[in-house]
Amino acid sequence: MRQVIKNGQALRRGYTTGSCAAAAAVAAAWLLLRGENLTQVQITLPGGQTAQLPAQVCWQQDCTEARVVKDAGDDPDVTHGMGITAQVRCIPSGIELLGGAGVGTVTQPGLQVPVGQPAINPVPRRMIEENLRRLCDTCAYSGGLQVRIGAENGAEIARETFNPRLGIAGGISILGTTGIVEPMSERALTETIHLLVDRAKLRNPERVVLSPGNYGRDYCLEKLGLDLENSIKFSNFIGDTLDYLVYKSFKQALLVGHVGKLVKVAGGVMNTHSSVADCRMEILAAHAAACGAPRALVQQLLCCNTTDRAVELLDRHALTGPVFAVVLERICRQIDYRTKGRLAVEVLLFGSGQTLLAQTDGAQALAAQIRGEHR
Repeated sequence: MRQVIKNGQALRRGYTTGSCAAAAAVAAAWLLLRGENLTQVQITLPGGQTAQLPAQVCWQQDCTEARVVKDAGDDPDVTHGMGITAQVRCIPSGIELLGGAGVGTVTQPGLQVPVGQPAINPVPRRMIEENLRRLCDTCAYSGGLQVRIGAENGAEIARETFNPRLGIAGGISILGTTGIVEPMSERALTETIHLLVDRAKLRNPERVVLSPGNYGRDYCLEKLGLDLENSIKFSNFIGDTLDYLVYKSFKQALLVGHVGKLVKVAGGVMNTHSSVADCRMEILAAHAAACGAPRALVQQLLCCNTTDRAVELLDRHALTGPVFAVVLERICRQIDYRTKGRLAVEVLLFGSGQTLLAQTDGAQALAAQIRGEHR
């Protein structure tokens, strides 16, 4: 498989669970319709490319079964090495796609799959169906096929994914838009964030709570009394999240986060991962200097390893309030620029020990409004 060069390293692509499910279905159907046991099965991916995946095939009592082991390449995917299975049997007509053990069931609205259906996304579903129809045509078979997709240890592995928060119970999702896993891809994370936004839209079409991660979630629960079951945890992808909120026509957002993440936004950084940008100390030192900090303090700030340490130094010089007032204003300016003023965002910035550092004038009022709507 072709390699990807990233951060100076050659990384290998892999295949999605959707590709593995399609390959398993074709391999099982091949044995059922042609009586031949394939060890390598070729499928057509959504973009028209072909792929060959190894498969293990056998007869069961009243069906055939194939197993394909997912190879995610060099992507750190929790489903890497998982066995994806397909049981296939003949039915009078059509292609019936079912979920087996380890494949989750959709339990809440707002996803691409209706409630009560197996969590097999539309693109993998089409890929399975189209590859099977090609095989039926090749074999001159005019009947139908029932396909049951399974995922070994799927219920256990799903606990390491976003599925419980998305409203998918009992297993993993069968995913993939291209059929190919890009190493270190951000696409899966941003697509998950989009799903969380879609779900939040169903509960409240106008207002939403945003936070980079668990620190913000804990602050909201303990300090604001907000249950974040339908909030958006965006990790490092604040820019993509803001874009999608605007696209979905949200009117207001409450952004709650630790200074270690959100201070980067003051510098226009919209992907806050440390491998993308780290200007935390430069931003704090520059604003401290603008607020009258002595040169020695500015130099100390530039040498800090953490924002918590920087806050301690600012506290000693009674500069925490003035510095973070300006930092907050810059954060709001960058967000307003990103959203073109189409999303009103109130911001609450805190430090270690859940110490409030700065907040916009309307943050508490918006929190109270959202809290009332959650009841």
